[in-house]
Amino acid sequence: MERTTQRPIDRPTDRHLDRHLDRRTQILDVAARLFAERGFHGVSVGDIGRALGVSGPALYKHFDSKDAVLAEMLVSISERLLSEGQERVARAGDPRPALAALVDWHVEFALAQPSLIVVQDRDWQSLSVDARERVRSLQREYVDLWVEQLRGHHATLAADEARAMAHATFGLINSTPHSSRLPNPAMHVLLRGMALRSLDW
Repeated sequence: MERTTQRPIDRPTDRHLDRHLDRRTQILDVAARLFAERGFHGVSVGDIGRALGVSGPALYKHFDSKDAVLAEMLVSISERLLSEGQERVARAGDPRPALAALVDWHVEFALAQPSLIVVQDRDWQSLSVDARERVRSLQREYVDLWVEQLRGHHATLAADEARAMAHATFGLINSTPHSSRLPNPAMHVLLRGMALRSLDW
């Protein structure tokens, strides 16, 4: 019997999924910029579509509503902040280098995503109840990650003091939408140094 060689199965659905995910990312990036400029309630689905060069209704292939865009935007970035923070702490090993790693990560994020910082600060209340609770839960875990490293570095630090220090540091670093006046590498060095000094380095 003659044997035939099986050809690899082409997976157009995989390519379609990649394109779908790329488009969702584009939508989230453009929406973040528009929300930061005009506020969530000042932007329509049509505005997002026009900025992407498509009709507003075309966005419904990717998101059910403008509310769904905001929810994914803020939930996904909260998940990313936490997961990347956890990974960097795990690699660092000890509290002191872990704190430095957390500062580096947060500065990196703040310089790369100033629009998301504005949207998070101003439009968080526009989230649905479920999305708001999810973001709040993720943010608590992220703060707790900082608190654990701060208390490991400062043996006598109380939990509420460590939590206040973490939030104050976030305020410093998250000032980038307003304070960034230098090229990003120089601004990273500046913010990193200020944050570490504020944590009693």
